[in-house]
Amino acid sequence: MTTTTAGGAMDFVPRKKLRLYSGRIHEALAEEIAAELGVALGETNLVDFANGEIRCKFGESVRGADVFIVQTHAGAGDRSVNDALIEQLIMIDAAKRGSAKRITAVCPFYGYSRQDRKGEGREPITAKLVADMLTAAGADRLVSVDLHSGQIQGFFDGPVDHLVGMPVLELWAREHLPEDLVVVAPDAGRVKVAERFAQHLSADLAIVHKRHLPGATNVVEARDVVGEVTGRTCVLIDDMIDTAGTICAAAEQLVKHGAEAVHALATHGVLSDPAIDRLKNSVIDRVVITNTIPLPSEKQIDQIEVLSIAGIVADAIRAVFEDTSVSDIFGGENQA
Repeated sequence: MTTTTAGGAMDFVPRKKLRLYSGRIHEALAEEIAAELGVALGETNLVDFANGEIRCKFGESVRGADVFIVQTHAGAGDRSVNDALIEQLIMIDAAKRGSAKRITAVCPFYGYSRQDRKGEGREPITAKLVADMLTAAGADRLVSVDLHSGQIQGFFDGPVDHLVGMPVLELWAREHLPEDLVVVAPDAGRVKVAERFAQHLSADLAIVHKRHLPGATNVVEARDVVGEVTGRTCVLIDDMIDTAGTICAAAEQLVKHGAEAVHALATHGVLSDPAIDRLKNSVIDRVVITNTIPLPSEKQIDQIEVLSIAGIVADAIRAVFEDTSVSDIFGGENQA
């Protein structure tokens, strides 16, 4: 749109355009986000060549647009987490070469987030590598939900909007659980999250002490419970459930210490093998996760309930597009 000033000069008033695209890992979540925003999901025309290479060709112009590319870094069907990541990088590159004004990588689950530091010699810091690749591809901004550690925000050379799934999980707890709750951190690393959750619900706090067994991968030992749980309903709160070893071991300790019921709440349901078998055979009454990662039909057991994170992601995208505060959505608690 143009306007003409008194001196005859023309002032250009740019029209902001929002373009939302999705990779193929979790299109159902992207469709929900698009519906929340009241926009149509754009055409990516992603295809696989015979040798496994991927091509993207957007179905409409992205020149001058604010482009948001949604891809959760997880495996789905015959696609791996690495396929998910490279597909997003290719879409970002296509948007950059299509002269997008700003490109935001929306990663509901950020891949390799647990490789955020060197635990031993000769190890990579792959979470930083992922951030570098997103930057190199052309992403100007990153939006993600419940990063495994806050320091990952510093790995990306641009603004990072860190969203939290707590409002969705908290609402479920208020609607389905008794008021006399004990919120439990399954290990020392989750104490701050559990403490904040307990404050919101005016609940007591307990902690399960655990250790990783030396030389073993995905094997943990829950050793004791700090806090009174006898005769109480307990809620284990974590950012993710992967093989479910930590959460199941913690639940067993709570029951041994007299807990009446145990529920597990987490943002990301990674649920790698043997998670489903462990959960089926565990003392956990209910496992509540969000849909940051797609849950295939073979993993949809009666114990698991999936809540939608689409509203929170859509609110963040809207705030970024309108240049308003993302932190205000969470009352600033997403920065803690």
